[in-house]
Amino acid sequence: MYSKDDVEYRPLPLPDRVQVPPEASLAQVRAFRDYMKKRHSVRHFAPTPVAEEVIAACIETAASAPSGANHQPWHFTAIADPALKSRIRAAAEAEERAFYDGGAGDEWLRALEPIGTGADKPHLEIAPWLIVVFAQRWGVTAEGVRYKHYYVPESVGIATGMLIAAIHHAGLVCLEHTPNPMKFLPELCHRPAEEKAVMILPVGYPADAATVPAAAKLKKSCAQVMSVLKA
Repeated sequence: MYSKDDVEYRPLPLPDRVQVPPEASLAQVRAFRDYMKKRHSVRHFAPTPVAEEVIAACIETAASAPSGANHQPWHFTAIADPALKSRIRAAAEAEERAFYDGGAGDEWLRALEPIGTGADKPHLEIAPWLIVVFAQRWGVTAEGVRYKHYYVPESVGIATGMLIAAIHHAGLVCLEHTPNPMKFLPELCHRPAEEKAVMILPVGYPADAATVPAAAKLKKSCAQVMSVLKA
């Protein structure tokens, strides 16, 4: 457990160097770009089992992310228990029904129409794993002293992005599911008061008949999302 009394600045030589020759950089990053473009958010899962070791390796990847003051303000609960997945689905669908019955507002619901989402979430039971991402709003030292975390949303966002990339690299698919509010998740997952659930990721293999909405393939071009400033 983290103890602030044990921390002091001690520089280490860069442990790992992953640089490639300049002439290889472009080919390598383009290959990775093309691979990541094959990632899709999937709502139709096969019940095919996935080894716990695979899920653990994905979470270990996420846990290597950079974070504010290196406080690593996250926790990932991996769930394979069918009964617990069923309870999470029931609670999530209750929130979703309130959302789609008017809680979201007309503009938000219109924005979701091309995605084809609804209140029914069978994937929360069908996918072999659910990974619940928690943000730790504050930390507690080994001595039981509460201390502040910094840049929590940014840190957890980076870690979650790395988790999604690792899931894709494992040959699996997932869905970024954010029922709001998610106050039922800390209790169901036995997490402490300082942790706030931010996302549920169903993880597994896609069903044979899996589809994605056509709108999901409409991505902004590089020219739209990138600006270059030169001297």
